Amino acid sequence: MTQKYAIGVDYGTESGRAVLVRLADGAEIAEHVTPYRHNVIDERLPGTGLKLEHDWALQHPRDYIEVLEQSVPAVVRASGIDPSEIIGLGIDFTACTILPVDEAGRPLCFDEAYAANPHSWVKLWKHHAAQDEADRINETAAARGEAFLARYGGKISSEWMLAKAWQILDEAPEIYDKADQLVEAADWVVSQMTGRIVRNSCTAGYKAIWHKQDGYPSREFLKALDPRLEAFAETKLRGDVLPLGTKAGELTPGMAARMGLVAGTAIAVGNVDAHAAVPAVGVVTPGKLVMAMGTSICHMLLGDEEKQVEGMCGVVEDGIIPGYYGYEAGQSAVGDIFAWYVDEAVPAYVAEASEAEGISVHEWLEREAAKLNVGESGLLALDWWNGNRSVLVDTNLTGTIVGLTLLSKPQEIYRALLEATAFGTRKIVDAFQANGVDVNELYACGGLPQKNRLLMQIYADVTNREIMVAASKQTPALGAAMFGAVAAGAAKGGYDSVVDAAAAMARVREETFKPIPANVAAYEKLYAEYNLLHDYFGRGANDVMKRLKALKEEAAR
Repeated sequence: MTQKYAIGVDYGTESGRAVLVRLADGAEIAEHVTPYRHNVIDERLPGTGLKLEHDWALQHPRDYIEVLEQSVPAVVRASGIDPSEIIGLGIDFTACTILPVDEAGRPLCFDEAYAANPHSWVKLWKHHAAQDEADRINETAAARGEAFLARYGGKISSEWMLAKAWQILDEAPEIYDKADQLVEAADWVVSQMTGRIVRNSCTAGYKAIWHKQDGYPSREFLKALDPRLEAFAETKLRGDVLPLGTKAGELTPGMAARMGLVAGTAIAVGNVDAHAAVPAVGVVTPGKLVMAMGTSICHMLLGDEEKQVEGMCGVVEDGIIPGYYGYEAGQSAVGDIFAWYVDEAVPAYVAEASEAEGISVHEWLEREAAKLNVGESGLLALDWWNGNRSVLVDTNLTGTIVGLTLLSKPQEIYRALLEATAFGTRKIVDAFQANGVDVNELYACGGLPQKNRLLMQIYADVTNREIMVAASKQTPALGAAMFGAVAAGAAKGGYDSVVDAAAAMARVREETFKPIPANVAAYEKLYAEYNLLHDYFGRGANDVMKRLKALKEEAAR
């Protein structure tokens, strides 16, 4: 019998990756990474030299197409597989990552008339410059008693569609007016392959306040925000919202030639990167929290009913796995914090020692930090280097380390940062449990679990839960490939549901991380102190972080 295959394309923050997967067993046959030529645009606008303001993060949409043109042909060549045996393709994407397009679906930043305006470019997920708009959205929604607010933990994030769209309207109304639609980058890339824009229910639900029964927020609410926004949903967000696993369309002949695939290949609707990872670790039932661990962490959980949970990023019916309510929470910096410490704050002698041993600075710090007992450093950190996503939903919070002395060592600081991110996850787990959404097991995927054993043991000890680790290093891409197989359907050699696909294709490692009782007890004491700091700085007792940030912005003008 001829084997069938699908391709998953995972669009991350700095690069895109294609993975070719065998549908019979989920084996990953080939993979290829294409770094984004323009990376994250957070200092100056390409071609203009224009200095971007604080908290901006943009990208170049052409970089996304290069991933399709380079990585997809590369995996086909490397595998030696006949392209006719590749029956489906799915993509996942960082979210909320949005761009304005014209009537032809062309990004406005491709138009010379608008390219010098940063609002014509892609706003990356970690663009936080719409916090003022987010604050006004939350105040208005709370004052009006809008039902949707509780589905997002009581706050709409500055990272999401409505805040970013309103920022465009506030600061560049000519761009807003010119935009025929505002689309998620995932949906735009899918449209480049199929020739038509459709919206996926995952991103619409979690990032654009769309509800399966109620649709988008009402005209009345949008008008209360700003009269110019009254028709926002039916104009800028118009179009079909399709469930995950739906076929968005078929690969056009033009794109097929550029990608080395067969015209007519089934293309699945887009997905959020972390959410695509859930079926890839075999999680298709409630009680299992999946942590997609990388530069940030996205926490995903399935439930049988809709509950209200403080600070969750959203609960969406059929948002992750059809038939369940999908819950999402998250931390907006994790691996980014460790990278910051290594790149910006580690003393030279650590870099020299690691180089002499032929290991990375991260590996040296992990080894030395692992020699410490819980609490031995006397340090405690808050994990807010990039704001707080859950449970406080406040991008104006910043990081802190308490307990530093003249004897503090780099490995002690590093361990405190690892622990801070684990405490942040514990805070999220506790919020779900307290509101009737069970968390019995943890599943970890992404880059960090593969690289840092100490980190995973700390998470097991802090949460007092066993952690399963994905066997695949590319779980979002594997999940995206699964949805590509579902878009093709069983009649073509794929699957008719993602549950069927997961049963055949998902894998976790045999080795797990189990809590160590002595560490669990020691971390309870540290976690109590973390909670005190968390609430003191995060719930209004002392807004020093926000005052300092305001002084910084004032001084930079």
